[in-house]
Amino acid sequence: MKLAEKISRGDRPFVVAGPCSAESEQQVMKICKEVAQNSSVKLLRAGIWKPRTRPNSFEGLGEIALPWLVNAGKETGLPTTTEVANKKHVEAALKAGVDVLWIGARTTVNPFAVQEIADAVQGVDIPVMIKNPVNPDLQLWLGAFERFEKVGITDLTAVHRGFSVYKHKKYRNVPNWQIPIALKEQRPDLPIICDPSHITGRRDLLLEVSQKAMDLNFEGLMIETHPNPDEAWSDAAQQVTSEGLNSILSQLVLRSVEVSKDVEGSMEELRAKISILDDRLFEILGARMELSEDVGQLKRENNITILQQEHWQKVIASRIEHRGEFRLTQQFVRQMMDAIHQESIRHQTKVMNTEKNKT
Repeated sequence: MKLAEKISRGDRPFVVAGPCSAESEQQVMKICKEVAQNSSVKLLRAGIWKPRTRPNSFEGLGEIALPWLVNAGKETGLPTTTEVANKKHVEAALKAGVDVLWIGARTTVNPFAVQEIADAVQGVDIPVMIKNPVNPDLQLWLGAFERFEKVGITDLTAVHRGFSVYKHKKYRNVPNWQIPIALKEQRPDLPIICDPSHITGRRDLLLEVSQKAMDLNFEGLMIETHPNPDEAWSDAAQQVTSEGLNSILSQLVLRSVEVSKDVEGSMEELRAKISILDDRLFEILGARMELSEDVGQLKRENNITILQQEHWQKVIASRIEHRGEFRLTQQFVRQMMDAIHQESIRHQTKVMNTEKNKT
């Protein structure tokens, strides 16, 4: 059975665990043996080559560490995986006997690099896991899967690790959950594993993000583990001990995607009410855009610019101030109003720049 099928059909969560970086043979063997005692752990990981942001950071020990991971897999009876970023990495990993390859976010963003790796595994029967690109681009993520499929690699799994952002107040990489959800809509055949370690960058948030992934029906989790996380050579703040991993997994609430007959009627009744409200929302939005076109006509007749920044700032401030009355978050209100504003600008632009108006 393919790895992707095992992930999809097995008990959730399918857990990938092991150190961010392989630091020593003893370290890799110790943590892998410890996490392997948890029945949810089905795949061992360790970073052999580490694509770091700055060149003075620890960038992995390279090929010398590959046997450590492979031997840990043999000792525990579990398959192993590591990140590869180029043809040389692929050749070394395959020669050492690594069972699964994964493509990192910094590589997925580069179609040339993805194609190089795809070409390197052509003709090889090996599972490949692909992390989302560092920037929130669904098409790049989809394209990476397609490149591997074109060379005959069909045992594919998606890994959601969040997206780069400058100094976010909570996350190391923002989840942007709508993107993996959109991936699932377009590629329902692909299982999705969440990497809360890289999303959070903090071990105290791992449970929260892991639970969210389970509630969104993700199939698995990739969680970095280390015998002594605070002394780790890379990403110390986001790694946990095997005991920490066990604690996280024991606290997860796993809910079923199936709706029982007992609640099906009540669910459909509520969904019908929601559908009616959705229809009303679109009717109201349509009416709003008609008024926006009237505003555009008035602006055209009086030679006024479409964007009135001062007015728009007042509108946003007012909506955010009163969001609590409707139990809406500031982020949602801002995103919703921005979307409405952009659509309004589109309607006004159409009115102000038709061929008739130009003459």
